[in-house]
Amino acid sequence: MDNFRRPQKPKFGLAVDGLLKPSKKSYNPNGVGNFRRQPSGASSAKRQSIGNFKQPDGFRVTTQPVLPEASPFKRALPKQIEVINQPQKGEKKRFRRSAAKKQAKREKRQDHKWRTLFKRTSIALMVLLMVGGGYVGAKAYWKSRHVLRGGGSAAALQANVSPSLLKGEGDGRINVLLLGKGGPGHDGPDLTDTIIIASVDPVHHDAALLSIPRDFWVKASGGYGYSKINSVYPNAKYSVQNGKKITKQNQAAETAGEDAIKNTIQDTFGIPIHYYVMVDFSAFKESIDTVGGIDLNVKTQLYDPTVAWENNRNPLIAAVGQQHMNGTKALLYSRSRHGSARGDFDRAERQREVMIALKERVFTLGTFSNPVKISQLIDAFGNHVQTNFSVGEVSRLYTIAKQISSSAVTSVDLVTPPNELLSTGDVGGQSVVLPKAGIGNYAAIQNYIRNTLKDSYIRDENAKIVVLNGTATPGLATVKANFLKSYGYNVTTSGDAPTKNYTKTQLIDLRSGTKKYTQHYLENRLNVKAVSTLPAGIDAGNADFVIILGQ
Repeated sequence: MDNFRRPQKPKFGLAVDGLLKPSKKSYNPNGVGNFRRQPSGASSAKRQSIGNFKQPDGFRVTTQPVLPEASPFKRALPKQIEVINQPQKGEKKRFRRSAAKKQAKREKRQDHKWRTLFKRTSIALMVLLMVGGGYVGAKAYWKSRHVLRGGGSAAALQANVSPSLLKGEGDGRINVLLLGKGGPGHDGPDLTDTIIIASVDPVHHDAALLSIPRDFWVKASGGYGYSKINSVYPNAKYSVQNGKKITKQNQAAETAGEDAIKNTIQDTFGIPIHYYVMVDFSAFKESIDTVGGIDLNVKTQLYDPTVAWENNRNPLIAAVGQQHMNGTKALLYSRSRHGSARGDFDRAERQREVMIALKERVFTLGTFSNPVKISQLIDAFGNHVQTNFSVGEVSRLYTIAKQISSSAVTSVDLVTPPNELLSTGDVGGQSVVLPKAGIGNYAAIQNYIRNTLKDSYIRDENAKIVVLNGTATPGLATVKANFLKSYGYNVTTSGDAPTKNYTKTQLIDLRSGTKKYTQHYLENRLNVKAVSTLPAGIDAGNADFVIILGQ
């Protein structure tokens, strides 16, 4: 190997430059510490001349030396001095390698600083996003607790629901009563002029929107007598409210109104109502504006001078063709009834169109997965929405509804041929809508609605049922078969049993419990427990169940 000569560290007590001597206490190998004048008696042999640099020593700017006050070199020396070890001839390669290593270390340290800065900045941004998102989410959650206070129930919201949780036919669907009212600042602020039943089939992934005319003449539940259906809610509410202001602590009047309209719908149309949503004009407009408006293909021009003042004095509410509507325009399109040939019936059809368009917009934008949009919707709703949904139930319904395409949503009414079940009439000087069968006769209406909104599990199992009369009462099997058909049961045969001495009704399950939902519904309706043995003399063919009616 080459014989490299190490540069010697200056010995303390000797001068570095032949003139000044560093103290041991302040010695710095890369610079000069506190200098003292060398004693005058020092031998010239022990000193080095300033002009004779045999050692690899030199000067460059570095730290500020501290010189004695009496030093004659105080002004002459540069501000910063550093001793530089310069490689001699045999040390050049080593010096280059050392310099390269130092440069690499400096670059590595610089790179580490940038990486650290980037990491800390990224973490800070993540924290800010989490805190911001958390705030929005928390705000939406707490405000939604005020709007979505719960109280409703639908077993069909569950996946793989147990039959024991279904009370009766119709519970296999999720039926939501949608109510629209004017709200504060409007004439008749509590009249529910919009009444729609949204019925969801979670098994077959489809839905139906059934419109109910606001002037439909009904017998209100709760002993409130006959009235137009849009008056049921306010009549019950005001009878309990008695002029007092409704507060959070006093919800009795609001609850009375909600229960009255919900129970009236159930009694009149023969289907269960699991949830309701009451929305006023303000919430309707804001909800549509929050999702950026809706798109509608208008098939018939809507021209209504009676609401022109709300449309910048323009009586043309909507022209034929594809239209984008904001909240104000959509509300006018939904409310107007004087510019249509069939009045309230055409208005109901437009309302269903708006509901489908809003549903499409909400799911296209992923609104309910966006906490900011949820917060905006909840802000818009405020005190303008009442419902008995809970937060969890809305989330579950959203998951189910995402699987339903707009083409799988059916519009249903009671006046379109061949199902013309209503007519207009006059009661006490009021123009009303009546069942064609007569006031209070809802049998045909119930039959139609139950079959149109058939229970999901009855529809899915489609069990074949034979009904036999085991009594001496003529025609009993036919009556019972028609009644079951009104709920959507598949009754294939009805007739008389071989004998007429059955004291109790029997239900025979010929499929060993495989059609468990139908079995559960029939057991509840007939108040019997199914057996598996068919009585002698009865030919059931390919039936799944046989019902023998007893006395």
